[in-house]
Amino acid sequence: MSLSFYNTASRRKELFTLPEGEDTVRIYCCGPTVYHFAHIGNLRTYLFEDALRRTLEYYGYKLKHIVNITDVGHLTSDEDEGEDKMEKGAARTGKTVWEVADFYTKAFMQDWHLLNIEEPTLWCRATDHIAEQIDLVKTLEAKGFTYRTSDGIYFDSLKFPRYADFAHLDVENLQKGSRIDMGEKHSATDFALWKFSPTDKKRAMEWDSPWGVGFPGWHIECSAMAMHHLGPTLDIHCGGSDHIRVHHTNEIAQSECATGKPFSRFWMHGEFLRMGASDSKMSKSSGEFLTVDLLREKGFNPLDYRLFALTSHYRNYLNFTWDALESAKESLKSLHKKTDLLMGKAQKIESKEALDWQAQFKDAIGDDLNMPKALGILNNVLRADLVESEKAALVADFDKVLGLCLDIPREDYEKKAEGVDAKEIESLITQRTEARQAKNWAESDRIRDVLADKGIVIKDSPQGTTWTLK
Repeated sequence: MSLSFYNTASRRKELFTLPEGEDTVRIYCCGPTVYHFAHIGNLRTYLFEDALRRTLEYYGYKLKHIVNITDVGHLTSDEDEGEDKMEKGAARTGKTVWEVADFYTKAFMQDWHLLNIEEPTLWCRATDHIAEQIDLVKTLEAKGFTYRTSDGIYFDSLKFPRYADFAHLDVENLQKGSRIDMGEKHSATDFALWKFSPTDKKRAMEWDSPWGVGFPGWHIECSAMAMHHLGPTLDIHCGGSDHIRVHHTNEIAQSECATGKPFSRFWMHGEFLRMGASDSKMSKSSGEFLTVDLLREKGFNPLDYRLFALTSHYRNYLNFTWDALESAKESLKSLHKKTDLLMGKAQKIESKEALDWQAQFKDAIGDDLNMPKALGILNNVLRADLVESEKAALVADFDKVLGLCLDIPREDYEKKAEGVDAKEIESLITQRTEARQAKNWAESDRIRDVLADKGIVIKDSPQGTTWTLK
């Protein structure tokens, strides 16, 4: 059974294998800019990436999976224009930019856990990698790919002949349409690597650099962090389809000019969530967007939305309506009526019929993450004339990828989801960390037990402690 993904770079499905001698898939996913709550359109992308991760694990691959947190201000426009997003968030909330970043990071993590998305190997924050970003700009400068203007250090896109290839850009027409407001940029497709702080005021987030006090451009952070943690060539780079034209195009240009190597072997992008019949993309800039908390207020379980997202292929537009979400809710209830009866009965999958169902499921997810087909196979299994032990085993096996918590009665999961208090959990984890640092192992174990009673599983690593729902 082969595994294939649609590669944005080639515009076709390609067989996925690792290079000879490699045993770990290196994945980088563009994470949130933590100046506001994530909306369910943002979260659709992370659900597709979770399906990718779970599929790779189902196929037996080991992973090194990195997700960034953009907690340093970048401008509201991809073209280095507009307000700073973090400072805009601070002005809106009355908090400092650091408080804004902390608050919305925690809110994002709560959404992540409620949607049952698996933890990455590492969360990496932009503010923890300023030195790596500066070093990457210095490398590009030394190789002659930059120039200086009055407001920053820019990448000279005309020196990268393949700049237009990834997004199939019409650079000539872009140039013609942008000549009036290009400012000091040499080309419309040039972009900021490092921005200088204004001379008439002090920014809330700024750092010293070889070029003066300032802050990094948005695009440089992902390249710097991805290559720092995963090396010069990634196996898979993911994000939303809105990243193709500018952000990922710029990442490729600056990364490949710095290293002389391909930046990523595969590029995978999730399509937009649209609002009902309007066909408009859900966005924060409109001021009207839906959050996981709002779904919960209206009586939906976050997993209802997870199932809703799985009913459409990740590369297709998905239209959100409350009726469609209600249908997903009823579908998940119907699933649980069948799967709850099978809990605790799973045994080995060994009959020819059961193994055939398992092979069909593996083929579906291996065909560019065809989750709608995989859901259909699950429903067929539940209707099939199989012994309960094998049916239960197949449900548990499939749910490793679907992530619908079919091993937990829906009623129990809803109680658990309602009881999640991210702030309380983060506070307990901080207390446990302090106890461990003080070598107070009894207190550390006590807090772990308290978290376990709340249905929280914690994982310690050199980068810190992360948590997930059981």
